[in-house]
Amino acid sequence: MSDDVIWHCIRHNHCSFMTKITTGIFCRNPYNATGICNRSSCPLANSRYATIRDHDGIFYLYMKTAERAHLPNKLWERVKLPRNYEKAMEVINKHLEFWPKLLVHKIKQRLTKMTQYRIRMRKLQLKVREKVMTMPRKETQRHIRRMDKAEKAAQLEKNIESELKERLKKGVYGDIYNYPFNQFENILEMEKDDKAPVEEEEEEEVEYVEGDEMDDMEDIEDFEVSDGDDGGTDEDDLLDEPVAKKPKGSGSDMRSNIGKKSKKLITEVERDDDTGIRRRTRM
Repeated sequence: MSDDVIWHCIRHNHCSFMTKITTGIFCRNPYNATGICNRSSCPLANSRYATIRDHDGIFYLYMKTAERAHLPNKLWERVKLPRNYEKAMEVINKHLEFWPKLLVHKIKQRLTKMTQYRIRMRKLQLKVREKVMTMPRKETQRHIRRMDKAEKAAQLEKNIESELKERLKKGVYGDIYNYPFNQFENILEMEKDDKAPVEEEEEEEVEYVEGDEMDDMEDIEDFEVSDGDDGGTDEDDLLDEPVAKKPKGSGSDMRSNIGKKSKKLITEVERDDDTGIRRRTRM
């Protein structure tokens, strides 16, 4: 189809990319190089057209030729432009060497404008600015209503409590409730004075006592056995003689005395029918 026929249909019938405002007629097609709806800038009515597009901060040169018009998926040829402005200009001159001078001039103007706004974007990102945040109006009003309802409910509970206390104080209910009247009156007086009841607690007294000192070693006492009279003693007197007791000592004393000779008095009694009783003492 001829470019003139396409432009006649777009201009006089309908175009989905056309936008008419008071200042003029603009084009919203992303491939439009100038953004103005006219014959030379329309990407649909020109079989040979070029533009520059931005993808995540990277610029690409798009070119359309009449030889690829029958292939919609390969209609546009894309060339990546370097980040350096001068090198990007060299690439444009290389690929658009035999193209119309007016179109090449528009492409270079578009590259200059896009390079400038990319520099401004970087400066704004580095600059610290205040972030404007919106407040949810409905949520704020809902929170205020809930706060009002809670405040009214708390006030109602306080009024009911004060009314019940007044009735109890006047004795309206009589003997229905059994409660200590004296304590109730004390609490009412404290509430009037805005003082809380203070409970006196007895403080526990703490005493520190010095421990008993135990001797590491205890002396072992020797028990002496006194000898009775040789003559005129009976067997009953001998049986009443004191017996040597085992000395009391700590466990360490008993362990230290292991291997030592014991100092006990052993008394042997020999009995003779003729001469009487004989004693013999052995260490």
